Amino acid sequence: MSAEHPAPVVRQLRLVVEAADHEAAVAFFRDALGLPEQAAFTGDGDARVVILDAGRATLEIANPAQKRMIDEVEVGRQVAPRIRVAFEVDDARETTARLVAAGAHEIAPPTRTPWQSLNSRLDAPADLQITIFEELRTPEDQAG
Repeated sequence: MSAEHPAPVVRQLRLVVEAADHEAAVAFFRDALGLPEQAAFTGDGDARVVILDAGRATLEIANPAQKRMIDEVEVGRQVAPRIRVAFEVDDARETTARLVAAGAHEIAPPTRTPWQSLNSRLDAPADLQITIFEELRTPEDQAG
């Protein structure tokens, strides 16, 4: 890297979520969604954490107009809180059905977006609103 562009110092993004029903949240995200367990720790006073591997992480920073537009495309109305977590999967329809069967509430079914992905919106354990998305274009299509 050049002096103008030093090497990145961030090595990992971790999203830390408080879940009142810890077991249900772990079962949903680990077992139903399929995020592999990377580590688990316990501490005094029944303190517990499970770290799940969610693959490559990105941080999307959207202004209010963009957030509203995404809600309109995916759901048809404004529903998202300030923070929403999105998971890329190979099959959005199958994953959405599996997560609904595991206890998520479907806000909107898989919908084709203008940016060529298939996105569903769910209320998930730990009071998280999540998007399940499947890229419909190949990496070659996206590069061109």
